[in-house]
Amino acid sequence: MGVDLRQVLAGILTLTMFVMLGHMIKRDHFDSVQEKFPGPTKDVAKVTPVRSLNKKGAIPWKNDVQELKQCWSKPESADEGRQSKGYVTFSLTDGPEYHVSQIADAVVVARYLGATLVVPDIRGKELGDKWSFGDIYDVKKFIESLDGVVKVVKTLPSEISPRKLSVIKVPNRVTEDYILEHVEKVFKKSGSIRLATYFPSVNMKKSTTSSDGDSVPCLAMFGTLELQPEINEVIESMVERLKTLSRKSNGQFIAVDLRIEMLGENGCQEASGSKSCYTAQEIALFLRKIGFNKDATIYLTQPRWENSLDDLKDLFPKTYTKESIMPADKKAKFLNAESSEYEKVIDFYVCSQSDIFVPAISGLFYSNVAGKRIGLGKNQILVPATIRESTASASNFISSYITKKNHLAYSCFC
Repeated sequence: MGVDLRQVLAGILTLTMFVMLGHMIKRDHFDSVQEKFPGPTKDVAKVTPVRSLNKKGAIPWKNDVQELKQCWSKPESADEGRQSKGYVTFSLTDGPEYHVSQIADAVVVARYLGATLVVPDIRGKELGDKWSFGDIYDVKKFIESLDGVVKVVKTLPSEISPRKLSVIKVPNRVTEDYILEHVEKVFKKSGSIRLATYFPSVNMKKSTTSSDGDSVPCLAMFGTLELQPEINEVIESMVERLKTLSRKSNGQFIAVDLRIEMLGENGCQEASGSKSCYTAQEIALFLRKIGFNKDATIYLTQPRWENSLDDLKDLFPKTYTKESIMPADKKAKFLNAESSEYEKVIDFYVCSQSDIFVPAISGLFYSNVAGKRIGLGKNQILVPATIRESTASASNFISSYITKKNHLAYSCFC
C-alpha cells in the first residue's frame, strides 16, 4: 500500500502546531500566576553540556528595538476649586517593582480627592529599614512631573501627626468607584489619610476598557520616577561592563531574574502542574536549547554567588552577579547587608536595559520590568519552559505580554 505524502506532511504540521500551542499555554500561565515567596529549591538532575545548536557564531540575538511614543497627554490641571486642605501620605515598599504601582495609586487617589500628595519615604521588609525618597529617586523630577496634576509637598505640616492619620488600604490599579465608596468618606471625616496599596494580583494585563483617566496612572507609572544620579551612574557602569564582556555577541547580554530564596521546595510547581519559576539548571538548559552558546553573557539578580548556580556557569562561563561587575569603590555602599533596597533597584533597571530579559520567577518584578521594557521598545522577553525537543526557536517563548500586546503599558505607549 502506497504512502500518501500529503497525509504524512499534514500529520507533521499538526504535531508541530500542538507543540507550539503547548508553549503558548505555558507562557500565558506564567504571565498570570500569583507571586509566591517559597523556600529552598528542590534538587534537580545536573545539566549536562550539550553541543551548540546553531552554526558557529550564530546565536538568537535580535536587534528589533521598536521605539514607541507615549499615547497619553499630560492630564488637565486639577480644578483649584476642588483643592482640599487635606493630605495623602504613603510609603514605597518591597522594591521598585512595587514602587511604580504604589506611586500610580497614590496619585490617582490624591487627584480624585483634590488632596495634596506628600513625597513618600521608602521602607524595607525589616522593622527600621527606612530611606528617604531622595536616597533612590530624584525628588525634584518627581514633583515637577506632577505639576498641575496634583499638588506635591516634601513633608507633612508639623501640626499634623502622622500617627493620627487614618490608614486606608486600596487595591493596586484603584478605580474611581472604589475611591468614592471606600476612601472619600474617610478622607472628608479625617482631613488627611495614609494609603497602603495591596496587590490582589500581580497580573499587569491592560483592561478591556480605556478612558481619559488612563493618562493619570500612565504619567504616574512611566513619567515620575527617575533615579538619583549616583545610583544611575552605578547602573550605567554595570551595563557598560556587561556590554564590554559581550564582545563576541556584539555587546549584547541577557539578564535573568533568578533569586535562589524565591525558588520553591517542589520545583516551583503550581496546583495546575505548570511551573511558576525555574532553577539555574533549568534556565541553563532552556537557553542552550533555544540556541545560545557559551559566549553569551548573563547577568543574574541573585545577590551573591552560590554553589547551586555552578551548573549555569558550566554551560555559560560568562555569568555574573552584581559583586563581580560593580565598580569596586561602590560596593561598600550598594552591596552591604543594609543596602538591599539599592540592590533591588539596580536589578530592576539592569533587567530593563538588557538586550534580552528572562524571568526565571513569575511575579510583579517580571510584570513591571516588562512594562518598563515596552516603554523602551525592548521586546526581547523570553519566558522559560521545559523543552522536550532537542532544540526550539527562541521566538516560541516571547512573553505573551509582547505577542498579544496585552500589558498595561500598551495603554500608555503606542
